[in-house]
Amino acid sequence: MTRVVDAGAILAGWVGVGMALTVGVSFLLVIPIEPVYWYLAIPGGLLIGYYANQRSDRRAGPWSRILANALFAGLVTALTWAVLLLAVKGIFFVADDGYRDVSQGGSLECAGGADCVYARYLAEGRGDDLEAAGVTDVDSFTAFYWGQQLQTAGLLVVFVMGGSLGGGLLYGVLRPKPGHGVSAGADPAPGGTPVDPAG
Repeated sequence: MTRVVDAGAILAGWVGVGMALTVGVSFLLVIPIEPVYWYLAIPGGLLIGYYANQRSDRRAGPWSRILANALFAGLVTALTWAVLLLAVKGIFFVADDGYRDVSQGGSLECAGGADCVYARYLAEGRGDDLEAAGVTDVDSFTAFYWGQQLQTAGLLVVFVMGGSLGGGLLYGVLRPKPGHGVSAGADPAPGGTPVDPAG
């Protein structure tokens, strides 16, 4: 136990990092379905917020500690969730060489990186929307693009943190009560083993 959170919550934070990496690799790289990555943010946070207290065996104690456990593990998970999204976006942004399938019109003529991403947006018919947002060249597009990605990452942090808070609240309501599992009339021995009064 630490001054702010239980040791179990710290471990739960590492579990959250692993969960975020698993979900990110699955739905950002292996099967790139980005919306699924967003949709799993809240249930992922809910699971980690609950697990932080379950792992800490937080049967008793103030609500403040239960919520602190949930929010700490949720914050670690949320930051991983957001940073992973930005990292994958960064890789594809820098590595874009303008390749497109022949059925889509063939490869784009661009210099690579931001220039190709901008050309791709224009080829998809988003030019008017970009101009309305003040995007007229590669530099303004780059600023716009990363502004959008940072907003998305911020929302992911909010979603995961909100889920973890809900998980902490759920645990606080459903948690086992102190002494649960000790038979009636039996007092715990100093080492924690119930003593049979019948001897």
